[in-house]
Amino acid sequence: MSMNKLSIAQRANILTMLCEGSSMRSVSRIADVSINTVAKLLADAGAACEAFHNEAVRNVRSKRVQCDEIWSFCYAKQKNVAAAKAAPEGAGDVWTWTALDADSKLIVAFLVGGRDAGYAHEFMLDVADRLANRVQLTTDGHKAYLDAVEDAFGANVDYAMLVKMYGETTSAPGRYSPAECTGIKKTRIEGKPDQKHVSTSYVERQNLTMRMSMRRFTRLTNGFSKKVESHTDMVALYTVWYNFVRQHKTLRCSPAMAAGLSATLWSMEDVVKLIDARAAKPNRPAVYKKAAAEISN
Repeated sequence: MSMNKLSIAQRANILTMLCEGSSMRSVSRIADVSINTVAKLLADAGAACEAFHNEAVRNVRSKRVQCDEIWSFCYAKQKNVAAAKAAPEGAGDVWTWTALDADSKLIVAFLVGGRDAGYAHEFMLDVADRLANRVQLTTDGHKAYLDAVEDAFGANVDYAMLVKMYGETTSAPGRYSPAECTGIKKTRIEGKPDQKHVSTSYVERQNLTMRMSMRRFTRLTNGFSKKVESHTDMVALYTVWYNFVRQHKTLRCSPAMAAGLSATLWSMEDVVKLIDARAAKPNRPAVYKKAAAEISN
């Protein structure tokens, strides 16, 4: 079945399954469409969602922002790339950087790439550009954050690092058993961060939702990304779904509603409308603001 024959409901159903942990091939079987149709829809959704996020998630009023990175890989793990046959560009370890508002649970910014200083600078500049006021910022102990936060915020931030210390696993030893956290260390870097709110718990919980919701993040499966472009498209789709469509059980509304960015809870059909709006006017970013206003009303 070709894309131009799929209804809005059918496309919404496919995108929902992708955001609820189904692999692309399982989606193609359940929806009775070709794998190429699913891949094309994901690419269109990723482009539309990335453009919409860039337009809509601005001037965010936040008190506390937490940042973290989550690991995955494309085509092959980094240690196996050299031996892999016909490995595409971007193969190897892939890190997804996320910044989360601790109160509304809104994903303020995301970036897919490496874990070096260059990506840290790009990510923190994007975070700072989306915020409307001074915030308390917490990151883990990744050293790349130090210069990145300084360049992005200067002195206009209350910044602290939270470093977790780990020991050997004793309760469930095994090859894939995670190390046990034996303690934490909170370090003030800039400003006057409130020690009670120096935490990365919310963004780490969001990372769990991300790993559970996207098949390509699941460990020990063959559902990993084969192309970094598809990986990025899925993260963009997931971010809009998480912010605008998925109802947070504690908040009883979407993070976008809690943050004041949306007046209503979106459906996945609304995301499909963003795809159609971009297809009609691909070079006019303002179309996403108009589409969001129409959906909210």
